[in-house]
Amino acid sequence: MTDYEKAVSLWRQKRITNDAELAEALNSNSIAFAYHSGKIENENITYHDTREIFEHDGVTNYTGDLRTLFEIRNAKEANELLLSSFNLRRALDESLIKEFQYQLTNNTYDTRRWQLGERPGEYKQHDFVTGRNEVGAAPEDVQEELTELLEELVDVPDDKIITAAAYFHAKFENIHPFADGNGRTGRIAMNYYLLLHDHPPVIIHEEDRKAYYDALEAWDSRQELSPLVNYLKAQTAKTWKKQIMRHDKQKRI
Repeated sequence: MTDYEKAVSLWRQKRITNDAELAEALNSNSIAFAYHSGKIENENITYHDTREIFEHDGVTNYTGDLRTLFEIRNAKEANELLLSSFNLRRALDESLIKEFQYQLTNNTYDTRRWQLGERPGEYKQHDFVTGRNEVGAAPEDVQEELTELLEELVDVPDDKIITAAAYFHAKFENIHPFADGNGRTGRIAMNYYLLLHDHPPVIIHEEDRKAYYDALEAWDSRQELSPLVNYLKAQTAKTWKKQIMRHDKQKRI
């Protein structure tokens, strides 16, 4: 059994049914996810500040910029939304995706985007560069393309969940539906989809971002999904490495 398969097996043994059980199962991983997902986009985010905000709703001796502080606080709010949505078993639909994006970007849109009429929680009104050769879907096509993508995620067999999650994430980033926060929104939405299908969430570790971008680029340029699927499996194993090692040690005793 691979470490990825062990991570999935251990997660499913928890039989999580509500938000309290999910919060307990995630434990410090919620902080780690927020830190890594945020730092991929913003180098000023630190694990210390993220932990302080998640655990104490504030920071001490902070000397950074306010935008960074808002982004970390927003990540906490987005995590709360994930937990409450899981408790209600909300479907991953347009409404929830917009809510995730709003929570993650509230009070952080820059002046240029605001002057262009862009607003958190609303689809983009203008084109924004995404990948090396991509600009994303045209604003007028975003809703239709995202609706089609979400429809493709219905009735996926259990053994294809990680593949479906990779497909969602690659297509979501390619569509680039919002003026800002697409990466963070795509990562938390992907994790929510995994959780709904009794699959452990995955941290995209910021130190592995080059391989992450390369995997997304493989889809953008060649429609190759396997690099992202393999990457997500490896990151899942890395996310749950301590639990896997603890389990393996117990088995040897």
